[in-house]
Formats: sequence, C-alpha cells, structure tokens
Amino acid sequence: MEEGERALVDKARKDAHAFGVLYQQHVGRIYNYIYQRTGSSTDAEDLTARTFTKAFVHLESYVFQGVPFSAWLYRIAHNAVANWHRDRHRHQMVSLDTALDHGVEEGRPESLAQSREEQGVLLDAIRSLPAERQQLLILKFSEGLSNTDIAGIMGRTEGAIKSLYHRTLLALRRELRDKAG
Repeated sequence: MEEGERALVDKARKDAHAFGVLYQQHVGRIYNYIYQRTGSSTDAEDLTARTFTKAFVHLESYVFQGVPFSAWLYRIAHNAVANWHRDRHRHQMVSLDTALDHGVEEGRPESLAQSREEQGVLLDAIRSLPAERQQLLILKFSEGLSNTDIAGIMGRTEGAIKSLYHRTLLALRRELRDKAG
C-alpha cells in the first residue's frame, strides 16, 4: 500500500471526511466488481453501500498486511456478494453482456447476430465455472488487476493465482470446445 494511502486510512479511523476520500477513490471499482457478479445495478448499488458501511464500521480492526487497502474492500465485497447469492439461491454469477458488446460491424445484421451468439456461448461457459474462477476472471480482465493484487484480494499467493488462472483458461477452452463440437 502506498504510504499516502496508509496515512489516509489511519486518518479515516478518526475522521469521517478522510473515509469519504477513501470511498471516492474506490467506490467505482468496487461497484463495477459487484455489478459484474450480480448483473443487477440495483443490487450492486445496495451491496456497494453495504461494503463501505461494513468497512467504515470495522475500520478500527483493519490491519495493514502489505497489500493495498482495496484488497480489504474487495474481500468485504466478495463476502457480501457470496451472501447475496446464498440468500437468493442464484447461480448466475457474471454479467458481461455490456462488457462484451463491442467490436461489431455497424449495419451488418448477420455480423451482429453471430457476435451475440458467440457472446452467449462465452457467457454460458464463464457462468459454468466455479465462483472463485469467475472472481479471478473479473478481477483480471474487467478490473485489470495484477496477479499480486488478485492474490491479496483472494488471500492466496501470487503463484497460486497464476496456477488458478492457467487452470481456469484451460477449463474455459475445454468448455467452449465441447459446446462447439
């Protein structure tokens, strides 16, 4: 964690305005992460608010462990999403429709139809992965985080994240091959 952020976290323990600064720095990424896990803007807004409320309430117990403050926020968000899914017994974990909706040639209906079909197959394959692997793909591709940051968020070593990433891509490739073949 950058020294400035560490000082801001320390200040936020006594000053709600400083916590507001932390909120502004991280709310967009946390919301995006939650939205991709729930597929619902309303639920993502609610869970983002819960995440930051819990972070604010428990800020005194936060201990610097050599990873960015955002790793702690992502863990809180991950747990909030897991509880949300458990409470609703939903299996749809990733909504990448918007993220994948680009690169289609304008004015060519057949190109658009083919692209939509390919997106659907990819989304189904991603949704068939275990929640941990979906989380890894979101953090890696949507959030653009490094393996080191992902390791901190998921509570694993960087080597374990590299291995999980490799196994996830292989599983995704197999799933797509099976659907195509």
